[in-house]
Amino acid sequence: MRRLAQAKARLAAQRYSDGLILGADTIVVLDGVVLGKPRDEEEATRMLKALRGRKHQVCTGLALIESATGRGGSRVVFTTVTMRDYGDEEIARYVASGDPLDKAGAYAIQHPGFRPVVLERLQGCYANVVGLPLCHLVEMLEAWGIRPTTDVGSICRTHLGVPCRLVETAFPQVESKAR
Repeated sequence: MRRLAQAKARLAAQRYSDGLILGADTIVVLDGVVLGKPRDEEEATRMLKALRGRKHQVCTGLALIESATGRGGSRVVFTTVTMRDYGDEEIARYVASGDPLDKAGAYAIQHPGFRPVVLERLQGCYANVVGLPLCHLVEMLEAWGIRPTTDVGSICRTHLGVPCRLVETAFPQVESKAR
C-alpha cells in the first residue's frame, strides 16, 4: 500500500510544479489474502460471504510529496474490522445496489442500509475503513508544519459517529490475489 500511495503521489506531483500532493490506496486483507475491488456482482457476493461474521484488516497507505522539492513521507494505517453475520438476502440486495463494485472488499462501512460492520469491535481508525484515515493524515501534515484549522478528531467523533482512535501498526504480510 505504501508503494502504491507513493506512486500515485509521484504521478500527480509530475503534473503540478508547486504544492503538497497526497496519494492514498486502501486494501482489505482476509486471512493474508488481498481482496481488491470486485470485478462483478458474483465476485462481490463471494467476498461478502467470505467476510461475513469474521475479522479482517483494512490497510491504507498514505504518501505526501512536495512537488517543488520532491521531498516526501509516507505511512501505512492498519485497522481490524469485525463484520456482522448478515444474511444472503442482505448481500443480494446490497450487491444489486451496485455500491460494492467500486470498493475494496466489496463493502462500505458507512453504507446506511447494509451496515456490515460491528462498530463496537472495530480496532483502529474508522476513517481508515472509509478510505482516508484523517487523524493520521493530520499527523503527517503537522510533521510538515501544516496545522489544520479544524479539530479533525472532533469531526471523526461528530460526523462519523465513532471515537477517534489513533492506531498505527506494522503492515501485515499479505499475498496478492489475482483479480
